[in-house]
This record gives sequence, structure tokens and C-alpha cells, in this order.
Amino acid sequence: MFHFTRILRTISHSVKRAMSSAVKPTVIFVLGGPGAGKGTQCEKIVKKFGYIHLSAGELLREERASGSENGDLIEFCMKEGKIVPVEITISLIEKAMNKNWGEKFLIDGFPRNQDNLQGWNKVMEEKVLLKCVLFFECTQDECERRIMERAKSSGRPDDNLESLRKRFQNYVTQTLPVIEHYEELGLVKKIQAIKTPDEVFDEVQNVLKSLE
Repeated sequence: MFHFTRILRTISHSVKRAMSSAVKPTVIFVLGGPGAGKGTQCEKIVKKFGYIHLSAGELLREERASGSENGDLIEFCMKEGKIVPVEITISLIEKAMNKNWGEKFLIDGFPRNQDNLQGWNKVMEEKVLLKCVLFFECTQDECERRIMERAKSSGRPDDNLESLRKRFQNYVTQTLPVIEHYEELGLVKKIQAIKTPDEVFDEVQNVLKSLE
């Protein structure tokens, strides 16, 4: 009898693990030009709606600072305004998601080009429920003004005018086509990000409440 009970417990634990792993996390991509206010809005969303914020850029900066073998490559890409190879970025995102699998995630600053998009679809598309893409629209002049103001205290190597203009060019040529792809799928929610943070968040709240 004891042996039979132990078998039942083992089966029960296995079923629970399988059910847990089958729960797909909800994902919202957060995209927009450098300085569009993505990070600020993500902070507000976390407080109001309980999402977990994963910034692709922050994950890469942490990886660079950790002494990782990829640190030099990440540093080079950031200084040159280039996009870090997709294998590195996706592995960091998936690792971070695995800590709270089944929760709601904001993935900020990803996917940024077709390579990112294809890599995500290959590795993660079937594992998650993509709710929408929040697209923060902002002019280049305003983005530059915000970044240069942030540069006074951020200490980030990419917070300089030369890197910023390279990043903005990459955004126009590489990220906008990704946004257009998701727009064709009916997943893009456009937010006018040139307004004040509170005004922008009013728009964001309306979008997120419509998804519930």
C-alpha cells in the first residue's frame, strides 16, 4: 500500500510540473526610438499592472559588466550603435523569463531587427502569448534632447550624440520594418510619446485595459 501511494504521489508531482511548464507567459514588446520614453513607461506599467520589466539593453549591460566572454562584443556593439547578435540577447531574455515563468512580461527594446525577429520566432514564439507591441512614436529631435539630458548622469557609454544618431538610424532602417510586420498582424498599439510622461501613460493605460 505504501509503495502504491508513493507511486501516486510521483505521478501527481509529474502532472503538476507538466501543467506548470505548459502555462505560457504573456509578453508585450515595447518598441520605439532611443529616448522615446520606453523605460519610464515600463516603470509605470509595472507599478500599475504588475508586469515584470525586462529591458534588453539592461540585460546586455549587466552581462557586459559581469565579466562574461561576450562582454567585449557587447561593449563594441553599444559604442558603435550596432545591434548585439540575436543569440546573446535571446539567451539573456529567456534566462530572465525562466525565473518567473508563467508571469506577464514587458520586453523593452526587442526585437530590433529582422534577425532578432527570426531568432525570437525560432526559439520563443511557441512558448509565449504575445499580447501586443507597444510602439512609442517620438521625433528624432525630441529623442536627442532627452538622451543628452540623461547623459549628464547616466554614465552609459552609448549616451552620446554620435552613438545616438547611429542608434536612431538603425531604428529607422531596421526596427521600423519589424514594427510594420507586427502591424500587419494587428498587434501594434501606437502611443504618441512626445507628450508628458503622465499624458503618455494615460494612453498606455487605455491600451492595456482594452487587452484585459
